[in-house]
Amino acid sequence: MTDAPIPVADQVPPVFVLVRPQMGENIGAAARAMLNFGLERLRVVDPRDGWPSPKAVAMASGAGRLLETAGPYADVQAAIGDCDYVFATTARGRELTKPVFTPEGAMAEARALVAAGKKVGVMFGPERAGLENDDVVLANAIVTVPVNPDFPSLNLAQCVLLMGYEWRRQTEAPAPVVMEFNRTDFASRVEVEKLGDHFEEKLTDAGFFFPPAKVPGMKQSLRNMWARLGLTKAEVATFHGMLRQIARRWNE
Repeated sequence: MTDAPIPVADQVPPVFVLVRPQMGENIGAAARAMLNFGLERLRVVDPRDGWPSPKAVAMASGAGRLLETAGPYADVQAAIGDCDYVFATTARGRELTKPVFTPEGAMAEARALVAAGKKVGVMFGPERAGLENDDVVLANAIVTVPVNPDFPSLNLAQCVLLMGYEWRRQTEAPAPVVMEFNRTDFASRVEVEKLGDHFEEKLTDAGFFFPPAKVPGMKQSLRNMWARLGLTKAEVATFHGMLRQIARRWNE
């Protein structure tokens, strides 16, 4: 017996998250690009020029309603906290170990996840330098556009438009291997973050983080690992239980 498909009316399209955008015009242009392809869930994290933004409203034109529910959010964690799976768009090479998708592959994966009732997020970085590593570690996967390596930079709204286009044109059924994952009840970003907090607390008590100069990098690597694994709710609960049992024995 297979799981019943999620009705189309109950499927939640991806949320596009603009992280620390610098220009209101780009926010408005991103909103227009999203609505062109039927996407209406926009979130804005810590915009440089404040919020609401008259320039964003003017540029958004007929897509202004997307801005009314866009936030702002204080940080990335708050903006993606309800997501089950998050993509981070970046043109730069990273030292982080994560799956790397093309826009086409990412949106095919997103379609499969959404069809199974999962909540998907796509993060876009600020115009000047893109997402920072501390942002990318919170994502499950990276999306990189195959552009000219001598000029890889994309305008924020252009990148949003490209991802929206790929989302819209995905019409084929997902591959069977994706459907196997779809039957899994993924942990939300908040649940994964809390697991990371629990591990950091217990590892700190055990003296794991040493020497001091390497502590930030060690913690970042662990956070990246938790985000990359795609843990289920049951697996997160198991890890919490393991940590509590180890701590209980430690204190006997």
